[in-house]
Order: sequence, then C-alpha cells, then structure tokens
Amino acid sequence: MKPYFLSAKQLLDKIKTSELSSVDIANSFIERIEEFEKKVNAWAFFDKDYFLEKAREADNWRLSGKPLGPLHGIPVAIKDIFKTDDMPTGYGTPLKEGQRSRNESEVVKLLKNAGAIIMGKTVTTELAYFDPGKTTNPHDYTRTPGGSSSGSAAAVAAFMAPVAIGSQTNGSVIRPASYCGVIGYKPSYGLISRSGALRLSFLLDQVGVFGRTIEDMGLISKVIINRDSKDTSTRTYPTENMESLILQDHPFEPKFVFVETPRWKNLDNESKKAFDKLKKKLEKNVVEFQDPSSFNKIFEYQQIIMETDMAHNLSYFYEAHKNKIGKKLKEAIERGQSYKSKDYAEAVDNIETIYDNMSELFHHFHAIITPATTGVAPRGLTYTGSPEFCTIWTYLGMPSISLPILEGSNKMPLGVQVVGEKFDDIRFLRSANWLLKKLNK
Repeated sequence: MKPYFLSAKQLLDKIKTSELSSVDIANSFIERIEEFEKKVNAWAFFDKDYFLEKAREADNWRLSGKPLGPLHGIPVAIKDIFKTDDMPTGYGTPLKEGQRSRNESEVVKLLKNAGAIIMGKTVTTELAYFDPGKTTNPHDYTRTPGGSSSGSAAAVAAFMAPVAIGSQTNGSVIRPASYCGVIGYKPSYGLISRSGALRLSFLLDQVGVFGRTIEDMGLISKVIINRDSKDTSTRTYPTENMESLILQDHPFEPKFVFVETPRWKNLDNESKKAFDKLKKKLEKNVVEFQDPSSFNKIFEYQQIIMETDMAHNLSYFYEAHKNKIGKKLKEAIERGQSYKSKDYAEAVDNIETIYDNMSELFHHFHAIITPATTGVAPRGLTYTGSPEFCTIWTYLGMPSISLPILEGSNKMPLGVQVVGEKFDDIRFLRSANWLLKKLNK
C-alpha cells in the first residue's frame, strides 16, 4: 500500500520501526499531490523542496538517537488562516497574498514541538467566510468541497495529506468533512487556542481536525489541546493517552438521542431517507428528541454575534478595501455594523442559559445524532453550502464530529454529525467510534 493511503497513526508506527522514513512518506505525498492537485486545488502554498528538507531533518534527528515527539515525522496540512513563520499566510484573500508573519500560531507551534512536519497551507474561503476559493470536491470536481476549511477537507479526502487543521465559526469543519467524505472533529470551545489565527469571533471561533480515522483525531488533538495564556478562552484538559482511550469499548452499549433540529425541513429527500434507515438500524440505541423552543432563536443569536464580531475584527479589510473584498463578506460586515448592543448582549447571555437547559440530556444519553448538512455537496463552485445543521452546536460550544457513514444522491458522501457534552470530549469520541464501527460492519 502506498504511504499516502495510510492513517497518521499507521505512518507514525512505520517511522518508529524504521519501515518508512519521513523522506519516504514525503515523496509519497508529493507523488499524490502532483497527480491530483491540478484537479482539486486544495493548496494555497505547497513547496515540495521545503517539504523534503523538513523530512530529511526529521530523519536525521531520529537517527541521531535524540528523543522524539509524539508526532515525529508526520505531515500535517494547515488551513491558511493560521500564521506560520516559514510559509506565507494569505487568509484566502489577494489582499494578503504572499505575506509572511513572525507571530506563529499556537497550534502550529505545538505541532512542530511534537515533531510534526507542516507540509503546506490549505485553501480557505476569503477571510474564512462564504466567498469560495479555488478548491473542488475530490469526489466530483464540479461540486463544492464546502467551506471555509475547504482545502483542509479536500486534501485529506484526496489522500494529499493524512491529517489537516481547520476552523469553524458556524459549520466550517463539519460541513466540508461531510461533503468530502472524511472525519471532521471540532472539540469543545476552549480546548484549542486560536492565538495566531485569523479572528472572526472570539465567542464562536473553534479549531478542528480532519482525518480518516477516529484514532487520528485523538492523536492530533492530544497535542494541540492545551491551555494558552494568549487565548483566555482556553482551559486545562487531560489528554494523556487520548488516542487509545477513545478506542476502548464501552462498558455497555451507548445511548443516543436523535435531534432533527428546527431546520429538518431543509434536509433533501434522499438524505431524509438515508437518516430514516440509520434510525431503524440503531433503533435499540436511539431515542428521538423534540427540539426545545429556544433552539429556534439560536440561528438569529449566532448570526448577530458572528457578524457583529466580524464587523470589528475585519474592520481594516472593510475600511481600506471595501470594493475589493467578496460580496457576501462585505454584506455580513455591513449587517454586523447595524445590530443593537442589547441584541448582542442577549445573544451572548443565552449561550450559557440554553446549554444549561439542555445539558440534562447527557445524564441519560452519551451523545446526540443529527445531520451534518442539508444534503450532499451542491453542484457548482460559487456556493459552499449551508451550515445550518451545525449552527446550534457551534453557538453552544459543544464538541461535534462528522462521520462518513451515509451515502446521499449520486452516491456522494453524506456525513452523520455526532454531538457531545461540553468538556467530555474523550467519552464523546469513544461513543462516535462505537457508532462508526457498528455502522461500518
């Protein structure tokens, strides 16, 4: 099997046993990128000579007998909103194209300290909003890969990277993971630092991971989950042996609650059929849940917070380049300038109130099951799809994951979203792994 088909954990094991070198792995991914990048366009920056140089450094370090980090020699792709010292950070806009920064993001620092090789920067929508970049869907080049972490999801789906880092302010990890048929995991709000990344909203921005196995979610997350004084949202969370703990069997079969959410009517018919079959297959483990009325307001609250914060955080781009930024981005910033302070305060206050009201569910159930998207990836590259099945869980800061379990129309991937209790990520991922194994039998 070609190395680019292996998971990050499999690659790590082969490096440890000297079955593969980091240079072997780098050359394999270069081969894959040279074959598919012209069709997928997942990379904002990729330099094969730089990649090989870092791989040689990793091999020399290992052969010298020096201590190795938990990700030594593993290639990781980074969404182009995270600052990197040795690569440009363009934020998906020509206004920043080719620019470099010395203020490297905390996530990138942690990955490098763990021995990972930053292999390149992946395409994002413009300033991580809705105006799309150049990336296509590896399953059908005429369809969107989703956004804003479009390149990260597509690179993993096309086997051009084993794992990738993305971010989500509404549905920007879960949606592209669903469309591209990979696993996308967004931990609880406050577990991963956003320091050194483009800020849209302090209250909503959350870092996520793309890969092809649940084990890889734990392998990468245990490194980047860390308290950071530069991001006051972060907290201490135990991650030792995270990748092995999430693979452990449950002492008894987990129970899930199926939530249609107020936007169920927007799920396309083929996807509704797929989820009906899913519920029947899981009937012993699933109970349906009637949405609380407070869910209806969340869509308005999330928009108020996100767009108000964008109006502030992206003010430079709007004021200096109003006629050069994308139409959707410009309209969102202008809406953000118009909201009243009392509406923003109400939207913020209700994050905790609504979560407290629904958290009792987790006294009886291990996790929530719900659609990840309104259907499969839409045709065309001008629209990145709707994030509406992610909005509730992002607003509440709950951990969520998209699992590539179902198939929708035209045999395109359709993700199943699993949502967990805040700061109970390891048990939540164990439940997601149980679900994945049961449904893939």
